[in-house]
Amino acid sequence: MRKFAYQLPLTLLLIVLTVPLLAGIETYTFETPEQERIYKKLTEELRCLVCQNQNIAGSNAELAQDLRKKAYEQVKQGKSEDEVVNWMVDRYGDFVLYRPPVKATTLFLWTGPLIFLLIAFVVLWRIGRTRRKQTSEAQPVDEQSLEQARQMLENKES
Repeated sequence: MRKFAYQLPLTLLLIVLTVPLLAGIETYTFETPEQERIYKKLTEELRCLVCQNQNIAGSNAELAQDLRKKAYEQVKQGKSEDEVVNWMVDRYGDFVLYRPPVKATTLFLWTGPLIFLLIAFVVLWRIGRTRRKQTSEAQPVDEQSLEQARQMLENKES
C-alpha cells in the first residue's frame, strides 16, 4: 500500500507533462509544388481575425486553423490564389487582408496615419508659435522698477 502512495503522484505528474504532446500538428499534402507555394503564400498574407496582427500561418486560434483548412481545400480543388482571396474577403471582409485595397470603405485605413501626423504637426506648430509670442511679449525688467520693489519690501519689513 505504501509503495502505491508514491507511484500515484509520479504517474499523475507524467500524465500532466505528456498532455501537450497530444496536440495535433497540421500536415497537408499537395499534388504539385505550385499548389504548396500558393497555400504558403496565402497563409502568410491572410490575417487571423482573432489574433492581433498575426497571419493565419502563425496563429493557433481555432478560426485560423479553420481558415488554413479552407485555404487548403480550395487550393487542392485547383482554385487560383485570387479566387481563394476573394472567397475570404467575401466571407470576412477586407480586414482579413494585410494590404486591403484602396476604396471608399478602406480609405480611412490608408489615410488615417497621415491625418494623425498632420494633426500632430499643426498642434506642435501652434504650441511653438504661442510660446514664441509669449516670450516676445514679456517686457524686460528695468532697473528703476526693480529698485522701487526692493524699497517697498524693505519698508514693509521695518
